[in-house]
Amino acid sequence: MQLQAKIITDPHERRRYRRVKLSLIGRYMLADRREFPCQTIDVSVGGLALTAPVKGEIGERVVAYFDALGRIEGVIVRHLDQGFAMSTMLPQAKQEKLVNQLTWLVNSKALGLPEDRRHERITPKEVNTTIRLPDATSTPARIVDVSISGAAVTCAKSAPLGSLIHIGRRRARVVRVFDYGMAVEFALPLSFDQFDENVVL
Repeated sequence: MQLQAKIITDPHERRRYRRVKLSLIGRYMLADRREFPCQTIDVSVGGLALTAPVKGEIGERVVAYFDALGRIEGVIVRHLDQGFAMSTMLPQAKQEKLVNQLTWLVNSKALGLPEDRRHERITPKEVNTTIRLPDATSTPARIVDVSISGAAVTCAKSAPLGSLIHIGRRRARVVRVFDYGMAVEFALPLSFDQFDENVVL
C-alpha cells in the first residue's frame, strides 16, 4: 500500500507544485562558485526551501546537490530566516524523475525501508569508454550508469574484486563483478557541478 506524502495545504498556498516535508543533507554552489552545506526544509518539483549559511542574492543562479536527488539547478527567489528558497530549472525528464524520487523517499521513510542506493545514477550521453586493467592491458567498455561515486559497465574482460583500474581517465576500484561487466567506485568522486548527462569519464 502506498502512503501519501505530508503535503502543505495552506489555502493561501499559490505554488504550482505541492511541497513535501523532507530533511535531506546536501551542498550548494553560488554563482561565484563558493560551496556551502545545506539541508532541505521542504521540496517540490518546482522549488526547494533550504537551511543555508549564506543566502546569496535574489535572482542568483544556484546549483544544489543531494545524494538522494542528484544535481538540481535553479534561481534564488526568496530569503528565509535561516536560508533561502530556490525555484528549479529542470528539463521535463528530470521533473518526472524528481516526482518518482520524492515519492520513493516519502514512502520509504514512512514504511521504514532502507535506501536502495547512496547516490542518484544517470546514463551519460557518451557511454563508450576504455578500461585499463591491473595488467596494463585495455579493453573497451560501455557505461550502464554512473553516479558521483562510481559506475557500472559492461565489458568483455573484467578485473578481480578489489582491483585498482582506470575507467577512462579516472582511477577506480572494482566493488562488484557480474556477468559481462562490473561495478566500480571512483578514487575521487565526481564534482556535483559537472554531474549531468554530459559527463565524460
